[in-house]
Amino acid sequence: MASAILKRTGPSLFKSATDSLGIGGSWRSYAKVAVGTDIVSAAPDVSLQKARTWDEGVSSKFSTTPIKDIFKGKKVVIFGLPGAYTGVCSQQHVPSYKNVIDKFKAKGIDSVICVAVNDPYTMNAWAEKLQAKDAIEFYGDFDGSLHKSLELDKDLSVALLGSRSERWSAYVEDGKVKVLNVEEAPSDFKVSGGEVILGQI
Repeated sequence: MASAILKRTGPSLFKSATDSLGIGGSWRSYAKVAVGTDIVSAAPDVSLQKARTWDEGVSSKFSTTPIKDIFKGKKVVIFGLPGAYTGVCSQQHVPSYKNVIDKFKAKGIDSVICVAVNDPYTMNAWAEKLQAKDAIEFYGDFDGSLHKSLELDKDLSVALLGSRSERWSAYVEDGKVKVLNVEEAPSDFKVSGGEVILGQI
C-alpha cells in the first residue's frame, strides 16, 4: 500500500497568481497532517456540518457531526477541495469519486466524503446538482476549522474565494491517516482524484 504525500509540479492559475501577490505562494509540504496522523487528535473538538436543506438544518437545531463520529472504527476516503460550484471541483474532482464509488465499496470503504469550506446548504444544493449525493457524503467545514487544524487551509482571496483549502485526498482507518495526497496548487488535479487513491488502498 502506498503511503506518502505526493507532490507534482506544473503551471497553474492559482499558483502563479498567489505567487505574484505573495499570498500563500509556497506549497506547504510541512502541513500538520501527515501519514500516521490521528485526525481526531489533530483536530480536537472540530465538527463538520452534513449537507442538508435549510429546513433540515432548522429541524435538527443546526446539529453538527464531531470528527470522531466520522472516522472512529471506520475506513474512510475523504477529499477536500476549494469550493462548491468551482470549475475543477465540479467538472473533475467530485466526478472522479462518483464514477468509481462501487470500486471503493468493493475495497471495504465505509464512506467516501467530500469536504469544503462552505456552508452545508450550499454543499447540499451542489451535491444534488452533481447527482452525487447518493454516492458521496458531503460536509461543510463552514468556518474552515478542520482545514486550519490540519494546516490544509489556503488563502484564495486572489480568486475571490477568501480562506479556503488545499485540494487533497486521504485514506483514513480508525482515525489514522494511511495515505495523503496534496496538490501543489488548488487548481491542479493530478494526485487527489478518485482513481489515484483507489490504487493506493
